[in-house]
Amino acid sequence: MADCVNCGAYTKFENGLCYKCYKNDNSKEVVVEEIPKTKKTNSKPSKENPWISGVIKGRIAETIVEELFRSLGFQVFSYGMENSIPGIKDLLKGVRGDVSKNIRQMPDFVVFKDNQAHFIEVKYRASGELKLNDIAKYGDYPFENALFVLVTKKHIKCISYKELEEGKEINPKSQNYLGKRKEFDTDSEKIVEYCKYAVKFFENV
Repeated sequence: MADCVNCGAYTKFENGLCYKCYKNDNSKEVVVEEIPKTKKTNSKPSKENPWISGVIKGRIAETIVEELFRSLGFQVFSYGMENSIPGIKDLLKGVRGDVSKNIRQMPDFVVFKDNQAHFIEVKYRASGELKLNDIAKYGDYPFENALFVLVTKKHIKCISYKELEEGKEINPKSQNYLGKRKEFDTDSEKIVEYCKYAVKFFENV
């Protein structure tokens, strides 16, 4: 029979402790150092990343336009660089030349209805302005038949690349409303509905 090395009472283990001594030996409170709380400061939140912010706004605008065309009975096909050539964006970093430039400038969508297809490039501008310089800043735009759908905080407007080349532009006072485009048999009430979505998402940005 084994004895507790502490009190001499019965224990199962040679040179061990009985249950009572074991409990007493391990009952000491373990003090854990408390991690100091971070002091509250009046520092302003970090500045938003304009590039990330622009990407998010652009994606929201694309989604609004995509769903608008679907609601008008168009088939909508994603066409842009990442959709047509997945993974190409990373490969083109630092690559120059006409091919890489043309790939980067690929329109966002192809819309199809009544045997007519159109390239659609979606832009969001809080200013409500779109000029040729905004499109041609990377050089000649290769998709001459493209239509630019501009989402603003109040309206959804549209202009063709050819019209931009002619010196026309979209500004807050222009009447380039999507519902007036001859290329589309559009539903003005439906477009107004989607303009409200744009207002809802962009009114505070």
